[in-house]
Amino acid sequence: MHCEIRNIKPEDDKHICHIIKTVGAEFGAIGDGFGPSDEEVECMSQYYKEADNALYLVAVKDNQLIGGGGIAAFHKSTTICELRKLFLLPESRGLGIGKKLTKLCLEYAQSRQYQQCYLDTLSNMKPAITLYKRFGFRHLQEPLNETIHSGCDVWMLKELREP
Repeated sequence: MHCEIRNIKPEDDKHICHIIKTVGAEFGAIGDGFGPSDEEVECMSQYYKEADNALYLVAVKDNQLIGGGGIAAFHKSTTICELRKLFLLPESRGLGIGKKLTKLCLEYAQSRQYQQCYLDTLSNMKPAITLYKRFGFRHLQEPLNETIHSGCDVWMLKELREP
């Protein structure tokens, strides 16, 4: 199965917004405290720029956007980044696309000298949590300070640099 992974473009904003909101609703991530309600979701390409050490990738199959995922600084930190808005349409799950997006995002984070990568998610997103564990994310007992997603109940952190 061929799937192109590329940087987001302004013309992708409407499609990825729809995917993020639809998949978020599928898992109950609706309203304040959840990623799909963040302001950036309406125009992702404007929020993820190289100049800000941020990247958002989209997955395209048969000329259709099927998902995406990104990396950005965690609350203006220069050492901690956040894996953000990794959402895939149901028909594109289980094909290795999430794995590929995560790998590319983490490689980018390392290239930008981030030392740790944080994420928050929901306990009912079990395949995503399994994927994150495979990449070396470990569970935290509570969210990092400054977390804006108060509706999430799973918090994870990965070391990007050896101590």
